[in-house]
Amino acid sequence: MFPDSMTPGSVRSAAEVNEQIRALWLRAGGSLSAQERTEYELLVIEWAEAIRDGIVEAA
Repeated sequence: MFPDSMTPGSVRSAAEVNEQIRALWLRAGGSLSAQERTEYELLVIEWAEAIRDGIVEAA
């Protein structure tokens, strides 16, 4: 997944996004390129939004 393919307000769960983050780190072998770093940062933002949305829905 590249940054231009991501859309705001993702409907993916935090668990799904977390799995993508883990897969990215595995593919990168623990050292991210500039492009992978950008992807990672966007995934972390998406993950945080999914966590926040889950908390709001549970309240």
